Amino acid sequence: MSENHTAISTLHHLTVKDILEPITTMNFYVEKSENIEHVFLLFETKQHIWVVDDETSLHVVGVITESDTIQLLAPPYTPLQSYDKPTLQSFQYGLPTIVEEIMSKQPITAHSEETIANVIMKMKQHQIKQLPIVDDTERLIGEITLHRVIQEYTKQQTEMNQKKT
Repeated sequence: MSENHTAISTLHHLTVKDILEPITTMNFYVEKSENIEHVFLLFETKQHIWVVDDETSLHVVGVITESDTIQLLAPPYTPLQSYDKPTLQSFQYGLPTIVEEIMSKQPITAHSEETIANVIMKMKQHQIKQLPIVDDTERLIGEITLHRVIQEYTKQQTEMNQKKT
């Protein structure tokens, strides 16, 4: 059996809790009623922010990514430029915008006992690179990202190579 196969097999059998990135700061999430400008500040260090209903329950209701905010920065379409209706969600109109209006709703979630193989399949099926990790009450406890999965695979492969020498 090749070391790549062994490393990937080991990775697939790990559970989310083995490589979970726990929620340690508010930089992981915002409340759905938060002003979008706050999210822009958080985008300096992250490309996505989980959206929770409130800070007490931490129930995940959405995710906001940099891509979700493009409509705020773009000029509105005229009827000749688009078949869609023009959007009022543009900073051009000076309207206050809250996270709930922009976020992607009902993100795919994972639980800490799920295998990494299952998480990777969810990412592949839904074409996403991150999942919020929730407990049995759907409370946000962390996240898992494709970047973190790749790091763990590299670690597993390095450890296998070291054992071989």
